[in-house]
Amino acid sequence: MEHYDVIILGGGAAGLFCAGLAGQRGMRVCVLEKASEPGKKILISGGGRCNFTNIGAGPANYLSTNRHFAKSALARYTPRDFLDLVESYGIAWHEKTLGQLFCDGSARQIVDMLLAECAKGDVVVKCGQEVREVLRSSRAQSRDESAGSLDCARDERGEAFEVRTGDGSFTAQSLVIATGGPSIPKMGASGFAYDLARQFGLKVVEPRPALVPLTLGGDDLLFRELSGVSAPVEATCEKAAFREAALFTHRGLSGPAILQVSSYWYPGKPIAIDFLPDLPRGWLTEAKRAEPSLTFAALLRHHLPARLADALGEKLALAGDLGNLPDRKLAEAETRLARWTFHPNGSEGFAKAEVTVGGISTAELSSQSMEAKTVPGLYAIGEAVDVTGWLGGYNFQWAWASAHAAALNLPRSS
Repeated sequence: MEHYDVIILGGGAAGLFCAGLAGQRGMRVCVLEKASEPGKKILISGGGRCNFTNIGAGPANYLSTNRHFAKSALARYTPRDFLDLVESYGIAWHEKTLGQLFCDGSARQIVDMLLAECAKGDVVVKCGQEVREVLRSSRAQSRDESAGSLDCARDERGEAFEVRTGDGSFTAQSLVIATGGPSIPKMGASGFAYDLARQFGLKVVEPRPALVPLTLGGDDLLFRELSGVSAPVEATCEKAAFREAALFTHRGLSGPAILQVSSYWYPGKPIAIDFLPDLPRGWLTEAKRAEPSLTFAALLRHHLPARLADALGEKLALAGDLGNLPDRKLAEAETRLARWTFHPNGSEGFAKAEVTVGGISTAELSSQSMEAKTVPGLYAIGEAVDVTGWLGGYNFQWAWASAHAAALNLPRSS
């Protein structure tokens, strides 16, 4: 049996960052990772270049049952703070659209940086560790192999955590849940964090796929024939609106704008797309006066990919020259193009979701320390918590910020 001050379950972004910070505070830290190597989800992020933060990240960019919960952690560890760390390792980076920061090279640089931070704190990282059981007991004990004596793993509150894997048992006074959510199960993701939280009496907000493609059926089937067509649009779901590209797929809708609104979508809800968000009100009647001999279909092709223009024109059934079409019909077509309603019949699920909405309830955690209010010594960080960011580096920033909040509040052993 091995004893540490802190055991961190999960060697992803949040877990590794928390481990490095805690280790550098002088704690004995062990990371237990189920996969064969740490940071596997980081390596595939951002097309292999890791969109490691967003320079504009703030509380408004996150979904949570408690929209105020993330404020404290995000304020105390900012995108600039993480960027300073990246730059201290000489990692070149660039900004894409909307404040998204990527490595110039490879996502491997971020993983190597996190592991180097862990090494500075003498953190033990053990991979291939399938957790079989987690116990909390005043009787949990461990043997300090270097001293050859039996040390009690209790803290001043008389409780300790014991984690049992296929390789043995590990004890610590603090346990950090950093195993993420069930999105991308092929990478080993699961609902383990939720099961563990429930074991200790913590509530879980029902998880659902987020940043995920949506599927179409029924009257929207026509649009599945446009697979591969992309266009800049404004997509809306209730009050959430995002102006980015939408992509038609063989199953429905994807692209950044759709992934963004998918986090706000529930079965039965419609989404609306403005196909021409940059055109002013009345643009169709103005076009009629400027070029009356132009057909409606030809005009749409000036602004949209031909296949998409033809499909929309077919749906709107406006034939002939613009000069022969009543203003009323053109105004109706303009309104329809500005708010084209789709009724998704589902999503592509956790298999294609980049993240998860829901998770361990923020009502159970301290926003200052990420510690469970009713289970001293138990912490939850990153995607395991009911805080979900927009597409574009926001979820990584939550991983860094929540890990920082926990690491600075983990108690040293007495």
